[in-house]
Amino acid sequence: MEQEKPHWKHLTRKERGEVLFKNEEIKKTPLGWRVPSQSGHADYSVRIINDEPKCDCPDCTINRKKCKHIHAVEFFIKREIDEQGKIIETKGVKVTYSQDWKAYDTAQTNEKILFVRLLRDLTDTIEQPLYKFGRPKLPLSDMIFASVLKVYSTFSLRRFISDIKIAKEMNLIDKVPCYSSIGHFLQREEITPILKQLVGISSIPLASVEKDFAIDSSGFSTCRFARYFDYKYGKEQKYRIWIKAHLISGVKTNIITSVEITEGQANDSPQLASLVEETAKRFQLKEVSCDKAYSSRKNLKLIQEVGATPYIPFKSNTNGKSQGAMIWSKMWHYFMYKHDEFLEHYHKRSNAETVFHMIKSKFKDNLRSKDKVAQVNELLCKVLCHNICVVIQEISELGIKGEFIIENKEGVK
Repeated sequence: MEQEKPHWKHLTRKERGEVLFKNEEIKKTPLGWRVPSQSGHADYSVRIINDEPKCDCPDCTINRKKCKHIHAVEFFIKREIDEQGKIIETKGVKVTYSQDWKAYDTAQTNEKILFVRLLRDLTDTIEQPLYKFGRPKLPLSDMIFASVLKVYSTFSLRRFISDIKIAKEMNLIDKVPCYSSIGHFLQREEITPILKQLVGISSIPLASVEKDFAIDSSGFSTCRFARYFDYKYGKEQKYRIWIKAHLISGVKTNIITSVEITEGQANDSPQLASLVEETAKRFQLKEVSCDKAYSSRKNLKLIQEVGATPYIPFKSNTNGKSQGAMIWSKMWHYFMYKHDEFLEHYHKRSNAETVFHMIKSKFKDNLRSKDKVAQVNELLCKVLCHNICVVIQEISELGIKGEFIIENKEGVK
């Protein structure tokens, strides 16, 4: 330490923070971190306030800049502990993960062939409505097959018809529908619950793999616009309407087990109940992690009732009073006094953001349909396409069977 002192004035704040990190003991506290001063005769407190790091040292307080103590804490946080308990210093280097390239190549090069076959097996679980009168309609399963395949192709309706003709040659459908009938079919409200059910069924092959889950939401833009009067400029303005997908997904494979679609401005917290309850029908939940938007005593209690542990960070204005929900008090004390251990579980929530990235990068982040109901159904088709692609990947990587069996965790078909 003595050899470093003559060079302090020539180092940047970040370099000084690295020296402090290497040579001094940084301690985690319930409210933040304690970092020794440069002289070693005092300690400074580093805390996260409104998502911004703050230090009580003169440099940060007066100059309002990131001081060496904050940089030291950043180096401290970047340490990763591997499975053997060894400390790996990442020092800002991006952590990479191994990839089973043989399984990945197999899945990607055969994806479309496997996709249409798995989609056919999945749509075969749909019950055909009884014929009453009028002109006979195409089978419901065939129309849903065509609609999902159209979203998977990312083609326009007219260009997509070639794919449907190929599916007909493979005996996957009985008749090639008109391109316009596929567009009109997505406008039917009665297929929305069917698509939601298919999302749940498509996750069944991974029921033995997934135990930990994450919940999040994200918006998808539409081609609809709304108008409002702007008093500042004295004229009408318009803004694009978007809808929001609320998902619960497994953190290991990124499979989506349940989905809810709402307007773009809808709150996240009320959607948790249906997502968790629907997932609990097919999966044995161990952990559920989500961000502060879902923090409520009701949500924590509901997650506990399905046998899982909730890892939801607490807002700054909350306290540990249970008010009839003991799990709230338990997790609040865990969050406050074992913060690092809590975050190790909570950060699994980041996988939910990966799920949305996978959907948007592969199947686009915008919705082509103009009708509101059709937009909801199109978004559900995107989610269903994602699930089938995940199953295809895990068939190659984990060796699972791509079988869609309608049963809950009690084994009742």
